[in-house]
Amino acid sequence: MSLKLHTIIASTRPGRVGPKVAGWFHEAAKAHGKFDATLVDLAEFNLPVFDEPKHPRLGQYEHEHTKRWSASVKAADAIVFVTPEYNYLPPPSLINAVTYLATEWNYKPMGVVSYGGISAGLRSAQVLRSLATTVKMMAIPEGVPVPNFAQFINEQGVFTPNDPMKQGATLMLDELVKWAQALKPLRG
Repeated sequence: MSLKLHTIIASTRPGRVGPKVAGWFHEAAKAHGKFDATLVDLAEFNLPVFDEPKHPRLGQYEHEHTKRWSASVKAADAIVFVTPEYNYLPPPSLINAVTYLATEWNYKPMGVVSYGGISAGLRSAQVLRSLATTVKMMAIPEGVPVPNFAQFINEQGVFTPNDPMKQGATLMLDELVKWAQALKPLRG
């Protein structure tokens, strides 16, 4: 059985570029060939600010949006978050989405494709790695930073990475495969 990688578009705001960057990475993951790759758009789940009455570790969800989100995350063996940086942090939509669940994240490796201005979203990625450890994800150090992202989007709206980004994606995917295989017995 092949490993399942979910690439999650973290930004949900109008005018976001996350789908463009994530679309590139998703295609790179499919071409890599070691994962059954799925592109997941957080905006499609339309999660309100955390609204479940019981703690997520109990898994006793009352709302349909939470049940759908839980099933999506549970299906993955590895996660890549494609995230911008807002005020040195991941977007509130992503922090909220992580908060919604508990055990669904456990023992899954996690990588980050971050984008932003000159900092390439690296501060956001570091905060996200810290958050991920609290839900027992293995945040790998390999990542793909995209500095000054607008220069990589052409007039047709297509994101075209440079060679270091492509190499970084391959390196991160190679590491995610190793970790996903190693952690699979812990996921039951």
